[in-house]
Order: sequence, then structure tokens, then C-alpha cells
Amino acid sequence: MCSYLMGAMDEVKMKNVFETTVLSLSGLKTSSETKKAIQNRSNIFIMSDAAEDAVLRPKEYGAFDHGMRAALAARIAFQNQEDGLAHKYLEGAGNFKKVANPSYKGETKDLKSILSFMDKVAKDTRNVVVEDITALKSAHVDDADIVRLAELNSFMAYQIRLITGLRLMKGAEDERGIA
Repeated sequence: MCSYLMGAMDEVKMKNVFETTVLSLSGLKTSSETKKAIQNRSNIFIMSDAAEDAVLRPKEYGAFDHGMRAALAARIAFQNQEDGLAHKYLEGAGNFKKVANPSYKGETKDLKSILSFMDKVAKDTRNVVVEDITALKSAHVDDADIVRLAELNSFMAYQIRLITGLRLMKGAEDERGIA
């Protein structure tokens, strides 16, 4: 496992599994029948929080500092109607909060290219083409930062899908009247 992920895992291991981002936003209750299953798979949730830390707050962040990463994560969450998740990330966005608004298109040509790329990857991944990468390079984004942007988008897709899947479990429990 990557050393940056291992370091992040050490920090999150102390957290109660039900306090992880994914479980806290899923709506699953600690008294539900899924509690044992969650505890048996707690490493998934702990590692998800470690990945969140590694992607949003890495030691080597390149051109996109922690505030910008949080704003981009919030933007992606808003685009996926995950307002609770978006507001969690907005807390760390600092001076970049306006970037989190999906209707904000950027004030400079470079920022417009970055936001356009992030939006396309988040909403229309299958249609990302080489010209989208070329636009980022024209916006002075180097290869390592393009990878970092892709990692952020990939992590957000994973996290949102995991939260959605857990909500489906909660919905099934609610339908059966399980507390």
C-alpha cells in the first residue's frame, strides 16, 4: 500500500467506523441489522477515509492546494445531488468556495479549462478525449497535476457510489421495518 495512504490510515484508525464520511452520510443507524456487517468490513470504511485524506489533503499537492481540492470535491458532490457531502467539503474550501458552485465557470481562461475538465470527467466521463487533456496543458496544468485532478474525480465517483449503495441498504431496511 502507498506510504501516503498508510499514514492517513493511522490517523483515521482511531475514528469510530460510524463516524467515517461514508457511513455518517449514508443514514445507516448503528442499531440496524447491518451493524455487524459494517463492523466486519470496517476496514473498507477506514480505508475510504484514509483515501479521502490522501486525495484531498496530500502532503504533495502540486498546483491544487487543499482548499481548491475541497472546493472541487464539493462541486462534484453538488453535481451529483450530494449536498451533505458537498457542505462537508465546503468547510475546507477556504477562499475557493465559489469554485464549488457548479454554475461558476471561472474568471480566467486557465480556471475555465480546469473547471470544464473536472465537470466533464464528473458528468460525462466516457466522452473525455485527448483534446480535453490538451486544453489542461494549454492552461499550464502539468502532467502530475492532471493525474491529481483525475484522482480527485475518481475518488469522488467512488465515494458517491458507496454512499448511494449504503442508502439503498437503508431503504431496504426501512421498507422491512427493521430498526
